[in-house]
Amino acid sequence: MGILRTNTLSGIGTDGPVFDGVTRLDTFGYVVPPVGVTSDRTLAGVTTAQGSIRFNTDSQKLEFFAQDQWFEMVIDTPDLAVGSNTGAGARGLFSGGYTPVSPNFTNIIDYVTISSTGNAIDFGDLTSGTVDGSSCSSSTRALIANSNVDNRIDFVTIASTGNAQDFGDVTTLSKVYAASASNSTRGIWAGGRNPSPTLTILNVIDYVTIASIGNAQDFGDLTVARANVSGLSSPTRAVFSGGYTGPSFSGLVNTIDFITISTLGNASDFGDLTATSSTGINRGAGGCSNSTRGLFGGGGYSAHNIIEYITISTLGNSIKFGELTRANTVLGACSSPTRGLFAGGFPNNNTIDYVTIQAQGNAVDFGDLTRTSARHCGGCSNAHGGL
Repeated sequence: MGILRTNTLSGIGTDGPVFDGVTRLDTFGYVVPPVGVTSDRTLAGVTTAQGSIRFNTDSQKLEFFAQDQWFEMVIDTPDLAVGSNTGAGARGLFSGGYTPVSPNFTNIIDYVTISSTGNAIDFGDLTSGTVDGSSCSSSTRALIANSNVDNRIDFVTIASTGNAQDFGDVTTLSKVYAASASNSTRGIWAGGRNPSPTLTILNVIDYVTIASIGNAQDFGDLTVARANVSGLSSPTRAVFSGGYTGPSFSGLVNTIDFITISTLGNASDFGDLTATSSTGINRGAGGCSNSTRGLFGGGGYSAHNIIEYITISTLGNSIKFGELTRANTVLGACSSPTRGLFAGGFPNNNTIDYVTIQAQGNAVDFGDLTRTSARHCGGCSNAHGGL
């Protein structure tokens, strides 16, 4: 058996070394593939060979080249069989919100198995009640901005159940009605409003490293300051849509912004939401996604049932996807690679709807939340489009 040992190879041209026949690597260590950002996939003068493998530092995932395009190596349905929890599959969480029954600001966290149907189950409690449980997540942790109480961020471990713990603070005191998005490493909150000492509509974008504990840092600004924004993400991009710019929910906008999650800086224009009237999808829609397609469901000053979609990697206006089972605004949403779920909202209800993300059409009833109503609840999962 021949053994190749070398520190450097040179003078081999632009195509690199070629090993003919069966090549075996006998090692108890590991092999480090080529590493680079997404834009490095295509290098001048180099033809990408079928079966090529590389590690993408933008998405933090291995990827391979086949059928003349790049594919990510991902796990679609995480195994959640931990301790007494014997279920498996992608798990969705819905947290916080407002109910018409005192105490109005709820600290309830519900969970569902996204691949199934049925009523939600109690997960635990936030550290305090919140009117706007704006949440984001990795495959292991969910972070909830507990925003009407103070600038606190809570966190839970998604695969278990139990009460939330303190993570840190967002940058703005009492930041409510903000959008959230994340990939596997960073959590993002964008926009919102500060109700005291005077009502201020915000354009600030915050970020945290989900695996750590600590206060949020400034990422940049939205193109338009606004509250009741909707958020979703792919592994590389976060997208924020709609909202209102003035007091008493005035100044509805149809703007869609995007950022590159791994960088810092201000948002750029993506396009516009298609429904632009006061009953359209401007304010308080639920946002969810898989890695390629983003959905915005419900919303508007007067609740409606429209679902629209975008292709996250492109730029452009949203397109109608279908309809929810009922008109809803200020609702929560979460997703797996195949399904999007929309829950709660106003008029006060506890309905959970679901759709198949890649197939346009109307939503189907999934089940109910544990509480009788939950508007402004936050939604996240361990298998959304940013992971």
